[in-house]
Amino acid sequence: MDIQYLGHSSFIVTLGGKKILFDPFISENPLNKTTKVEDIKCDIILVSHGHFDHVADVEQVAKQNECTVISNYEVVNWFGKKDIKGHPLNHGGMVTMDGISIKYVNAVHTSSMPDGSYGGYPGGFVVWTADECLYFAGDTALTLDMKLIPMTCPKVTVSILPIGDNFTMGYEDAAIAAQFVECDKIVGCHFDTFGYIEIDHSAAKQAFEAKGKTLHILGIEESIEL
Repeated sequence: MDIQYLGHSSFIVTLGGKKILFDPFISENPLNKTTKVEDIKCDIILVSHGHFDHVADVEQVAKQNECTVISNYEVVNWFGKKDIKGHPLNHGGMVTMDGISIKYVNAVHTSSMPDGSYGGYPGGFVVWTADECLYFAGDTALTLDMKLIPMTCPKVTVSILPIGDNFTMGYEDAAIAAQFVECDKIVGCHFDTFGYIEIDHSAAKQAFEAKGKTLHILGIEESIEL
């Protein structure tokens, strides 16, 4: 699969011939000065929870691509009031679209919408085709629920895990999360955007290496094939 990093927790993942956009926070990201939201093309948008740094550009991208937003009921309902097509999931639930299976899984975090309204309970996603499987953890602490993923989903090819600490797990706990989901290829997210979550990249990679895992820390608009 091809994974392009747009900063913070925003990615475009090409899987099964479809472009899946995760947690679009681009126009307000102080580190992304190059990506033009109006140029983003995608087939599906997956939103882990309602915080502004994960939904800032959902409305514009969804409307310009006429695509479906998949998230929990509260997030989908909030965007539905803006005439955006959505498909609601709740934890443990799954939907299959165009040969891509999407399962909403547990995350330990908080969630509210940009206007302060209730954003439901946050989550992550396991997304797979017949050949590849991606775990996008969303904003989360380390949790034993991650051990359920190898038991209930196909073998995870790549995991996207938060590594910035403070608001999510840090890279030490994320390395343990990689063990829990039995995945060797990790892409980091939710780091460096704000002062609270700036990290030492070398130390982060070493934490994963110590557990036999590989952490990829991508630059803005950098792509990797994994």
